[in-house]
Amino acid sequence: MLAAVDPLKYVRGLLREIPDFPQPGILFRDITPLLADPRGFHIALDALAERFIGEHVDAVVAVESRGFIFGGALAARLNASFVPVRKPGKLPARVDRVAYALEYGTGELEMHRDALPSGARVVVMDDLLATGGTAAAAGELVRKQDGVVLAYAFVIELEALGGRARLTGAPVVSLIRYG
Repeated sequence: MLAAVDPLKYVRGLLREIPDFPQPGILFRDITPLLADPRGFHIALDALAERFIGEHVDAVVAVESRGFIFGGALAARLNASFVPVRKPGKLPARVDRVAYALEYGTGELEMHRDALPSGARVVVMDDLLATGGTAAAAGELVRKQDGVVLAYAFVIELEALGGRARLTGAPVVSLIRYG
């Protein structure tokens, strides 16, 4: 009954808070109860897909690993291809690679070089928007292949970390926001 009144409130209620994970002082937002609830999972995916009704989306580019869960299902709903973005050494064919800044150091992401045709209209998907570095790097990979980032999409956004400001040139869609 609650989902009929406020579907995203239902989804928010499925997110679990884990204090001091993965280190002291961090409040981790755990999506596994959402994934375990078919109704909540459908609500989240439908809410994401609804944003793109009427737009032509060629591909959903998703970041490993939790982004894959939502990205693959969203791609199926949008009748779009699914393109994985992974850490170095995980993809078998030739790749494009970008380095990006992490809170303490740097990271790298890769995407197959032939993943997108020129001009492909892409949604970049991940489960969580924090500082925005990972999503911005995925967007850079899309642009390296002459793709167009239509939007960045997330289930959760941690607004206090300012990640939205790093994602320029395309709208940011997030279902659940924490201040």
